[in-house]
Amino acid sequence: MRIRKGDQVEVISGVYTGQRGRVLHVWPKKERVLVEGINNVKRHTRPNPNNQQGGIVEKEAPLHVSNLMIVDSQTDERTRIRIQRLEDGSRVRIAQKSGEQIPEVE
Repeated sequence: MRIRKGDQVEVISGVYTGQRGRVLHVWPKKERVLVEGINNVKRHTRPNPNNQQGGIVEKEAPLHVSNLMIVDSQTDERTRIRIQRLEDGSRVRIAQKSGEQIPEVE
């Protein structure tokens, strides 16, 4: 997957179109991504040791990776990503619009 934990992403389709957030968790096999502050759902929970009162809890739900694009830090616009192989055999992610390397964040 080209989107990784810590990346700044923008939603390109759905109810949250145009909103930006930071990636909190990635599930590559399911092709899902959890984005901070986006796709909030309400869960009815019972009282438990972590939540003494119970009740309605609001939390983020995963989005499909096809609904997201990475935001290029240089241009502050959403961009496609390409993978470039370096001479030492490692791979880096390159922003298509600016041509700059996307820094690894973790």
